Amino acid sequence: MIIALAFGTVVFGGTAAYVGWAVYAVWHGASVWPYAAGALALAIGIPGAFAGFYIVLAWVFRSERPPTARIGAWASLRLFWDETRALGRSGPRQTLYRWLMADPAPAPAQMPVLLVHGVLCNAGVWLGLRRHLLTQGIGPVYALTYGPPLASIESFVEQVAAKIDAVLAATGAHQVAVVGHSMGGLVARAYLRRYGASKVRVLITLATPHHGSVHAWLFPGTCLAQIRPGSAWLAEFNRDEGSPPPTRIVSLWSWHDSMVAPQTSSRLAGAENVEVVGVGHNAMLGDPRTFERVAAELRRAAGNAEPGDAVAATASGGAQRVAAD
Repeated sequence: MIIALAFGTVVFGGTAAYVGWAVYAVWHGASVWPYAAGALALAIGIPGAFAGFYIVLAWVFRSERPPTARIGAWASLRLFWDETRALGRSGPRQTLYRWLMADPAPAPAQMPVLLVHGVLCNAGVWLGLRRHLLTQGIGPVYALTYGPPLASIESFVEQVAAKIDAVLAATGAHQVAVVGHSMGGLVARAYLRRYGASKVRVLITLATPHHGSVHAWLFPGTCLAQIRPGSAWLAEFNRDEGSPPPTRIVSLWSWHDSMVAPQTSSRLAGAENVEVVGVGHNAMLGDPRTFERVAAELRRAAGNAEPGDAVAATASGGAQRVAAD
């Protein structure tokens, strides 16, 4: 609710103030075109400024990329534009998340899907992926909004546990599939560490900083302190990394992640690590290639995948499967 109120104040409050100012000026004889152009510039410029800053910081602290992961000027511009669009549409979606991401009606299901968002976000960020999964006949799809936003990651685990139990009760299923974006992947892993995997068939993490990100230094809060590279929490959290995971874990990560730096922080020993090229951190939540891969992995987990389904989805999208570390 806090995140929705914050975005609502900034997005809708700011829009209302600008429109009111423009209407007043035009009513008193000003031309409408400068105000129309200003609205467009603000709509693109504000998220573009944030996207540009995050991308530059991620480039400064980037992982060394192999030749196959390098992109040219045009692809770099596309990366920036996609990240700008992702940030721009995030505000309205998060403001209206209660209506856009309402839980489906209770009904029997074999393997429901639970989506867990990242830091300073809510369930609204999942609108695009949920639509894609439902069009693929995958579901039902649930999304969790946890908080308060800057509390400890460990404090979010109880909320995930309660949501999983509620989803299983509503569907009669024995297990869920969990998809976590960014810090949401760490929250889901913390759940597995505390409760085990008896209720989780598969965990898919998207752009998750399994070993931290320098971007976490930009913000205050307990959870951000926990995901700063070298933190005591991360050291303890990953102490047994490399041991067989409690359930199958797939980590989709990008060589061009704009908010996880170094980008190889998203590699997790013991998981199936899948590389993506040319996709930013927030743009992963709207990227068709990522959607296809997530859908393929969910079908595989449900036992409905054709042979080679997951690999085919990767090949068509330009990503590459990396053997489990």
